[in-house]
Amino acid sequence: MQSAAAVNKHAPKPSTTVYNILFIIGLCHLLNDAIQSVIPAMFPVLEKSMGLTFTQLGLIAFTLNMVSSVLQPVVGWYTDKKPMPYALPAGLTCSLLGILGLAFAPSFPLILLSVFFIGLGSAVFHPEGSRVAYLAAGERRGLAQSIYQVGGNTGSSAAPLITALILVPLGQFGAIWFTIAAALAVLFLLYIARWYSAKLAFIRKTDKKKGMAKNNGRLSKGVLSALAVIVFLVFARSWYGSALSNFYTFYAIEKYHLSIAESQVYIFVFLVMGALGTFAGGPLADRFGKRNIILCSLIASAPFALLLPFAGPKTAYVLIALVGFILSSSFSVTVVYAQELVPGKIGTMSGLTVGLAFGMGAIGSVALGSLIDAFSLAAVMTGTAALPLLGILAFLLPKDQTLLDWQQ
Repeated sequence: MQSAAAVNKHAPKPSTTVYNILFIIGLCHLLNDAIQSVIPAMFPVLEKSMGLTFTQLGLIAFTLNMVSSVLQPVVGWYTDKKPMPYALPAGLTCSLLGILGLAFAPSFPLILLSVFFIGLGSAVFHPEGSRVAYLAAGERRGLAQSIYQVGGNTGSSAAPLITALILVPLGQFGAIWFTIAAALAVLFLLYIARWYSAKLAFIRKTDKKKGMAKNNGRLSKGVLSALAVIVFLVFARSWYGSALSNFYTFYAIEKYHLSIAESQVYIFVFLVMGALGTFAGGPLADRFGKRNIILCSLIASAPFALLLPFAGPKTAYVLIALVGFILSSSFSVTVVYAQELVPGKIGTMSGLTVGLAFGMGAIGSVALGSLIDAFSLAAVMTGTAALPLLGILAFLLPKDQTLLDWQQ
């Protein structure tokens, strides 16, 4: 009886939103993604200190993105079958080893190996971190996922600061400072893992009275169709986001005759407003519905996206801020929608939507770069501005009430 009391103490009822767990897992997401952002931030340093070619730098980026994104659905699928709370600190330990290796790596192959470990840690963290947010959400799943995802967005946007404040003065060895961030995340995740274990024990005990096995593995035609629409919407959002974050600086330099430093301000505004939009989207979805926010996120950002290539330098700040905020408002909401679309597959759906977003972004960078080489920067920036219009397909998604009916 004592152990049952302990479980109940650590695992609150499903209707309770556990804010301390949400804020800790959000902080860990920030630390994880800040560690990931060290890698692209280090490119200028590695290019100079080790004489790496752009092809080699591309291989480093490819290794990080493919390991961290492609493995996410695989990890999520496995942990849906067999949840592993202590995989969270184990994953960040992999990242810690990777960042340590990155600080000391004397050769390109060892850098690739270090990046592989960082990508592996990230692939384990994301689906399991999203599951923790789901379990701690209670009835406020949109808000919970926003708290979790905004941590990651904030960490990702740290790359310019990491380059300027740490890697430029300290060089490759400067990466050693991020072992502190990784060690801190491991300690926090050990605490999370204890709560997660207790929560799982509580859920298993409760679910003996309610059979959940009927939802496992059976996907109806309607669910598969909705998943296909979600994948397409993630593609549209990720490719347009990739166009802005990777190539808008070059467009601003060419169109407005700015310096590199001045052009970077546009990307900073886009990323910061994107983080705010990610946070705002969850509570809005809890109030107005997930499908509505996914639809509005793309459609409402389309007019500003279409105007952006033709705007003057000052108006562009306003437009790119609005695009960043509105477009990112559906990021966390899409994850929750997919999780509710396929109940019992929390990790798989998180890995699919988040991993797919990063994977699509990586592929988009290569594809859009090729299109720019083949046509022109102006033509590609103008063409990709139409991508948010594909949000009209969100009308094909089942309404939130329909998802609830399917779960009965």
